[in-house]
Amino acid sequence: MIEFVYPWAFILIPLPILVVLFAPAYKERKSSIKVPYFARLVDVTGEKPQTGAVLLNRNNLQRLLIAFSWLCIVTAIAKPEMIGAPINQEKSARDLMIAVDLSGSMSVEDFTLPNTDIAAEPDGKVNRLVAVKKVLNNFVKDREHDRLGLILFGDAPYLQAPFTDDISTWQTLLNESDIGMAGQSTAFGDAIGLAISVFEQSETQNRVLIVLTDGNDTASKVPPVEAAKVAAAHDIKIYTIAIGDPTAVGEEKVDIEVLKSMAEITGGKTFQALDSDELSQVYAEINALEPQQFDSLSFRPRVSIHHYPIVLFVSLYLFALFIVNVRIRMTLAKQGHSQSATGNNADSSEKVANHD
Repeated sequence: MIEFVYPWAFILIPLPILVVLFAPAYKERKSSIKVPYFARLVDVTGEKPQTGAVLLNRNNLQRLLIAFSWLCIVTAIAKPEMIGAPINQEKSARDLMIAVDLSGSMSVEDFTLPNTDIAAEPDGKVNRLVAVKKVLNNFVKDREHDRLGLILFGDAPYLQAPFTDDISTWQTLLNESDIGMAGQSTAFGDAIGLAISVFEQSETQNRVLIVLTDGNDTASKVPPVEAAKVAAAHDIKIYTIAIGDPTAVGEEKVDIEVLKSMAEITGGKTFQALDSDELSQVYAEINALEPQQFDSLSFRPRVSIHHYPIVLFVSLYLFALFIVNVRIRMTLAKQGHSQSATGNNADSSEKVANHD
């Protein structure tokens, strides 16, 4: 299928006809002298008589070539494009931000990872961050079409990875995180605020935030519930996951009520995971609640072919120029041959006269 970018250019097709009609060939008149005994004058001077005006007359083939060449030029100006078959592309319709707590309490070793290659203590226990990394790595493998972001928070939140569809890079950045690298306290209220600002730079309307924490908020400038209200105003759904021992006291105690309020305000849900199996079940449920969504984009590839009529025009021009040069050379060769023959005849006549 071929389409023209500038189809209006075809109005130029009758332009040469208009030029011929309204701008005819220039003709010039000159005075001439009538000479008696013209034939004798020609014999005396040795000049050959010539026509007084030269008219360029084209045959039908030449006219056809000129018209076709002009059509090629106009077609190139119209810029034809070859339209390919439709191509469908799908991209994620969701931005998924995951905020991970790196406070000191994440070092508590109360999670088990059966059948894993991760080094554990002699009793089979690993710390909470190791368990979170393991389960998160499995979770994001099934989110290959989502754009993922990563926030790490402790005394303050930090954007570890902006939204990206490069899952392997996201996993590398997660695995390189360590307990205490963001501070020893817990500021998940500020982490929500940072997530909101990152979401605002995204054009995707489906926005989900997953927050993992094992303690109550102790360092945020903005209370978590207030931050959740702002998130709801920006159409951000929050899933909160409480990990660790619910009977702990002090900063390590998880404030379940606050987490529930945050999830309810934004239309999300709260989960509690006491071991790696429950944590895996939490992500499985989030997968069911938030199935992957896609934006389908369909387009047809367009390839410009305007150079083809130009190549055809140049080829015709060069071919015509070659033919003209050949004809001129042949004409000159014939004239030279005729003059040589005339000269030979004259010499023969002169010899015969002298002999007589």
